[in-house]
Formats: sequence, C-alpha cells, structure tokens
Amino acid sequence: MSSQNRIRDEFHDYDVQETDRPPLAVVGSQISRDEELFGKVYDPHVLRRFLPYVRPYSKQLLLALIAVLVFTGSQIAIPLVIRGTIDNALTSEETSSLILYGVLFAAVILVHYIANFVQEKLASEVGEGLLFDLRRAMFAHLQRVSLSFMDKTEVGRLMSRLQGDVNALQQFIESSIFAVGDVVLLSGVIVVLLTLNFPLGLMTLGIVPVLFVVRFLWLPRARDAFIGARHASSTTNGALAEGINGVRTIQAMAREDTNYVLFDDKARTNLTSQLRATRFAQIMIPIVDTLSGVAMAVVVVVGGGMVLNRTLELGVMIAFIFYVQRFFAPIRSITMQYSIMQRAMASGHRIFEVMDVKINVEDKADAEPLADVRGAIEFDNVTFGYERDRPILRDISFSVAPGETVAIVGPTGSGKTSLTALAHRFYDVWEGAIKIDGQDIRDVTQESLGNTISMVLQEPFLFTGTILENIRYRTRDASMEQVVEAAKAVGIHDVIDSLPDGYESELEQGGGNLSQGQRQLISFARALVADSPILVLDEATASIDSYTENVIQKALERLLANRTGLVIAHRLSTIRGSDRIVVLKDGQIEEVGSHDELMGRGGLYAKLYAMNYASFDDIPRELVDEVSNEDSTT
Repeated sequence: MSSQNRIRDEFHDYDVQETDRPPLAVVGSQISRDEELFGKVYDPHVLRRFLPYVRPYSKQLLLALIAVLVFTGSQIAIPLVIRGTIDNALTSEETSSLILYGVLFAAVILVHYIANFVQEKLASEVGEGLLFDLRRAMFAHLQRVSLSFMDKTEVGRLMSRLQGDVNALQQFIESSIFAVGDVVLLSGVIVVLLTLNFPLGLMTLGIVPVLFVVRFLWLPRARDAFIGARHASSTTNGALAEGINGVRTIQAMAREDTNYVLFDDKARTNLTSQLRATRFAQIMIPIVDTLSGVAMAVVVVVGGGMVLNRTLELGVMIAFIFYVQRFFAPIRSITMQYSIMQRAMASGHRIFEVMDVKINVEDKADAEPLADVRGAIEFDNVTFGYERDRPILRDISFSVAPGETVAIVGPTGSGKTSLTALAHRFYDVWEGAIKIDGQDIRDVTQESLGNTISMVLQEPFLFTGTILENIRYRTRDASMEQVVEAAKAVGIHDVIDSLPDGYESELEQGGGNLSQGQRQLISFARALVADSPILVLDEATASIDSYTENVIQKALERLLANRTGLVIAHRLSTIRGSDRIVVLKDGQIEEVGSHDELMGRGGLYAKLYAMNYASFDDIPRELVDEVSNEDSTT
C-alpha cells in the first residue's frame, strides 16, 4: 500500500457536534456525496440557499440580463446586415442603399460593443460582491461555532471552502448570466438558419445528434475525473496545512525529507488527477471545433453549388457561414458551463454545510448580562464529556469565594483543562450547573461572561500587529499608561522598551520574533489590562524557563490581587500559595485543601509533589511506582 493510501485510510470523520453528528465533507464520507453532486447540474436546495445572497444584486442582475439579451440580438443581427449589404450590392446600382446598410452595420456594432461592456462589467461586479458576502458570512459563522466543531475540523479544509468553493459559486453566477445569452443565441441561430433556407439549414444542423452521442459518452468519465480531482486537491491541501502548522516539530525531529516524500506523493496524485480532469474538461472543445469545420464544409460545398445553380443568394450563403461560427460558440460555452454548474452545486453543498453547523453554545432569548460581578464561582454536580457516554468529569462540586485563588491539579487526563473551558462556557455541561455570583452561566450573555473571565493559556496566541495592539486586544480603549503599567507588573516592559520601535514593534506571525517566555508575559499583560474579576491560568507557566517562572511568580501576586483565580499548573510550586487546591483523578475530586494540609495527608497531591520536586533518590521505590502507575492509567 502506498504511503498516500495508508495515510488516507487513517482519516476519520470530523463531527459537527457530540450528540448529533452529521458528517462534514471530509475525505472518507465526501467521496460518495461528490459522486451524487457531480451528477447534478441543478440542485434546488443549493439555489434556494444561494438566493438570499443574490437578492441584494437583483437590479444589477436584471440590467446584466438585459445587456446579455441585447448583445445576443446584435450577434444574430450582424450576419443579416452583412447578407443584406452583399445582396443589395449585387442587385442595386444605387449607392444610397449601401450607405444605409453601412450606417446600420455601424449602429449594430456600436450596440454590440456597449452591451458587451455592460454585461461584462455588471457580471464582474455581482460576482465580486457575492464573493465578498459569502466569505464574510462564513467567517462570521466560524467565529461563533462551538469549539467542539473546531476541535475536530482541519484548518486546511475550512480554508479550501472559504477560498476554492466560494470562488466556484462566484464563477457560476458570472457564467450563468452569459449562459442565458448562449441559449438565446443558439435558439436564434437555429430559427434564422431554417428561415433563410430550410434544406441547407437542416443539413447544417445534422451534426447536432453527433454532439449528443459524444456528450453521452463523455459525461460519466468526466464526472469521475472531476470527483478524483476534488478528492486529490482536498487531500493535498490538508497535508500542506498540516506541514505548515507543524513545521517546528518537523524540523525538530528531522522529518523534512520524509514529509517531503509524503507530500510529493499526494501532490503528484493531485497533478495527475487535475490533468485528467482538465483533459476531460477540454476534450469537448476540439470535438466541437471539428464538427464546426464539418458544418462549415457543408455550407461551402452544398451552399456554393446552390449559389452556382442560382437557387441560393450569395448573401444567404455568407450569412450561413457566419451563423455556423456563432452556432458552435454557444455549444462550446454551454459544454463548459455544465462543468461549472456541477462544481458550483458541489461547492454550494460544502459551503452551506459549514453555514449549517449548529452553534451549540448560544445565548438564551432572555439571557441577561452579568453586572457588578464579585467573582464567586460554583461548580454544582457538574458532569461533562466530549463524546457521548464517555464523561470526562463526573459530579464535580466545589466553590470559589470572591478574591480566592483555587488551584486545580491532577494527573494528565484528569479533566483540569475541561473545568476551565466549562467555566468560560466554551462548552455546556451535561448535568449540573456552573454559577457565577449565584447565576447559572447558561442564563447570562456570552459577551458579559467573556468580559468577566480572562484566560492565559499554555500556548499564548499573539496576533499579527504591534505589541501594543496585542496587549490592548481585549480592551482597545486602554490608555498607554495602563499598558505600560501592566507590562511592568509582569516584567516584560524592559524587553519591549529595548526594541527599536518599543510598543509599536510589529510581531511576526504568532509572535515568532519573540521567545516563548516573552510571548507568555505579553499574554499576562493582556490579561492584566483586561482587568476582569475572574482570571483563569491554564498551564500558563508550563513552557517557561525557571528564571521567567520566577518573574511570573512575582507578577502573579499582582495579577491575582482582588481577583478570583482558577490556576492549573503541572509545576506545583506555582500554586503553593493558593488558598485551596482541588485534586482531580479520573474526572472526580480526590481531595481538597491547602498545600500544607494536603502534604500532611500524604495523598495523591503529596505523591505528585514528591515526584515533581523531591530528589529521585530520596523517594521510596514503592512511592515512585505507585505514582507512575496512577499517572499511566489516567
């Protein structure tokens, strides 16, 4: 089995929500769906969902449609004017009629140019407007979807929908306007050909059945090629996003060559698939051109003989030649439009699948903002998990008084981070309730909850922009004095001040031009400027060296002063000064107390502390084995 197939088989469905999980257009489940979608040129569901975005541009679309019809009419009229000019020149000796036809020809050409300009301009404006509206709507929705969805969805696939799929719909709306003109032009040319000379028109149109046969043979193979191209493109985009996001790990583990081979395998498969799809997309063009040449030969040979026999005017034969050229142009365009519409229907489904992702955590209709928050937190018999029937936390109950600092510790997988995520209502509890100042957080607005709680995570995320903008990220109206004071409080001011542009220094992506510790200190300053009554520190010192940890330890006193604090830390020295410590094991509370109390009991906390900070040789072997076994089983 090739490396590509092996990795592809490891892909699994990315679910929308825990309790009701419709699949989201991923590699495994999307193939069968694409097989259905690429067989549809018209999908009423997609068009109904698309209409609200089109409606604001209805006037422009109507004007564009009128321009298309005028342009099509001028295309049909031009050969008739040419025919009249030639026949008049052969039968009339007066120049006035030729001048009249010349003026008429110039007028038709002018109308043709103006209509073409208007249709192109309006179609582009509508297409770009729809592109903007759809991307904005998708971005706004993705900013609000539940984290349970974002946890399970590859960024590369979402980017593919925001870019490629939206572009497909834009191309569809632009080309569909012209497709109306193509249908009208095709119908008009058929009527004119049969009207000018029925026998010759019938012979000229005799190649149309051949087109239907070719199309019948072409369609299923082309559909398979398009499905393969979409599948290969999606796989390649996912691998590319993963390679970029994990570049530090790749370099650290010297996986560059191996990853290149794996990506090269996917990229080559994508190249082959795209070339095959392109061949099927383009194969109809030379076929149509060949049939066009055959029709032209029929007109020249048969029509020329009729002219020589004086049963057909020369102007009519020349008009036939022009119409044959115009007849196959819309056929070629409609053939390409078929592929565009198929892709648009598939892209529409993928876009609206994202738009339909349920926002699990929403404000109630009667939700009220938190006001005059003191900072009391209560976990009341909380049970929660990320997957059905697999709870992470079970019957958790404890409270935090205003201004109190409570640390949460426990082995890996015990549910520490889940507790803090629930407090911020990133997820809703299954059972029980979480209350702030006695109010269930499900009864208050998420905006006020976000203003009440500030979080500092293990991996601080800094946004592209200046250091000042990042510190002010939550509180944009904070004064420069407040920013500097916060930076001094956490010990990062001197570092910022030493930079050439100080607080106006631009950060690279993710703050890459700063050290891990400096990025963390900036996130501390950001939390301090936010001045929220509740502060959550989730492993905020885990990735920091001992010197920086010492700086942060001093800053924590300032940071937690007059605030309610929930602190998670593997480095147990960070939480020794906490008012209380809650010890979790297997999603349940094992013990609660101060550092001294818990050390005196000799329970799980004492064992964890001993493992972290006592000399290995000083620890009894049975204690080491006991703690190691407990940690591995959790």
